[in-house]
Amino acid sequence: MSVTTEQLSGGYQGAGLLDRERIIAKPGFNRWLVPPAALAIHLCIGMAYGFSVFWLPLTKALGSTPDSCSSLTLAGALFTTECNWRVADLGWIYTLFFVLLGCSAAIWGGWLERVGPRKAGFVSACCWCGGILIAALGVMFHQLWLMWLGAGVIGGIGLGLGYISPVSTLIKWFPDRRGMATGMAIMGFGGGAMIGAPLANLLMNTFKTDTSVGVLQTFVVMAAVYFVFMMGGAFGYRIPPAGWRPDGWTPAATGKAMITTRHVHLRDAHKTPQFWLIWAVLCLNVSAGIGVIGMASPMLQEIFAGSLIGLPDLTFSQLDAAQKTQIAAIAAGFTGLLSLFNIGGRFFWASLSDKIGRKNTYFTFFILGILLYATAPTLADMGNKALFVLAFAIILSMYGGGFATIPAYLADIFGTQFVGAIHGRLLTAWATAGIVGPVVVNYIREAQVAAGVAPGPALYSGTMYILAGMLALGLVANLFVRPLSDKWFMSDEEVASLQAKSAAASAGPTGSFGIGKGGLDGKAALAWLVVGIPLLWGVWVTLKSSLALFG
Repeated sequence: MSVTTEQLSGGYQGAGLLDRERIIAKPGFNRWLVPPAALAIHLCIGMAYGFSVFWLPLTKALGSTPDSCSSLTLAGALFTTECNWRVADLGWIYTLFFVLLGCSAAIWGGWLERVGPRKAGFVSACCWCGGILIAALGVMFHQLWLMWLGAGVIGGIGLGLGYISPVSTLIKWFPDRRGMATGMAIMGFGGGAMIGAPLANLLMNTFKTDTSVGVLQTFVVMAAVYFVFMMGGAFGYRIPPAGWRPDGWTPAATGKAMITTRHVHLRDAHKTPQFWLIWAVLCLNVSAGIGVIGMASPMLQEIFAGSLIGLPDLTFSQLDAAQKTQIAAIAAGFTGLLSLFNIGGRFFWASLSDKIGRKNTYFTFFILGILLYATAPTLADMGNKALFVLAFAIILSMYGGGFATIPAYLADIFGTQFVGAIHGRLLTAWATAGIVGPVVVNYIREAQVAAGVAPGPALYSGTMYILAGMLALGLVANLFVRPLSDKWFMSDEEVASLQAKSAAASAGPTGSFGIGKGGLDGKAALAWLVVGIPLLWGVWVTLKSSLALFG
């Protein structure tokens, strides 16, 4: 059966530039152009992880300040023009990032499904880059509330929309490799700081003068660069016609009971026990991972202390200021190495989940994670630095892998029609984990310090066992995830009605329509180079800083 260009365009002639109907792929489109478009957005918004690079310079923005600033309250810091900001005051922006990310993804996920990824990506770019420009005004006028509003609130909304914008689209383009597709994109969010943080340092060093720390100009330049990249990504998005599938692939060919070929409506997804079981799976996996990220640097320093600089007999408390500075630099390399495994794990584990299944992938996360968390104190007692670092590298790979695998897990259980919006609501688990993980870790550590435990392996043993207990609860939650009963799925008529704007929905038989072919042709290779070169640069910079860890 032939399908005309007009049918495939689904009303293209009357559609606006950002409308969903405008981006329905036409014959000859190569699906491998969509992942680099998603990466272009995720690599930009991923700088949220690296925003702390601005904190120390901003604490010196005014030079010396009056003695009265020592009693400055948080409320006073929001409006002061005379006192330098403190790291703790600026750190609230980081909190706002991820609270607003989860909230905006949950609130506007349904809107994204209606309007399509291009409009969502466009709004994300305006919010994220516009927020950074408002933060630049905050630096110019030394108004912290403008920093919070711009970068934290408006930028945080941009994070949420940008994060979920490609999920549904990629899953529909790669039904045969859902995990790999989402892994490629979400890998970018983990890698954004790897590019953005060293770039920000370069720019600040370029722009700083005797009277300026260079943050204002850096914000403006980065906002402009990110806006170009994010717009390129947004306008690179295409969606397949309803019913499209890759040549030679049929849903029945999966033969896996855990992968449905039907669809659950957004209004019903949160009513199912499966949604909340998967919510718990993500929350517990992320809580444990965030707990490790938050204490990775001090943990390495306090456990291995002098052995990091060839003085194995010296404990952390016996080191002088210069030696502590040395091991802090080595610990920074350790943190960088963990970030590489966090990024690589997003692609590796998500791709592996296509082979072994999403549920089995999470079983691997939890079982292997429990073993690694529980044995970490023993490795520390042994003084085996290499095995200790390897254990935490694998843990961080599974932390990243959990983020990248969850969209495909949701698509398997709930279908693809509303998977982007369902994923948005599930990200409230991330916001929860962002509170639970650090609070648990910091509380336990402070309690042990108060009890007189000296810096060293014993200071972290209890923490690691409790994080292993979190993973055990996640293992139980994952065990109870089952395929949904028929009552939750939409009828074929309801699905067809929702897809009515796509001309292929009325075209009868499904098929490739000449779309999605091409592999890594010239156009796709160029798109991958545009996002790949900055990513490789970030990896190289991180690897160089990590070499100090092994002397």
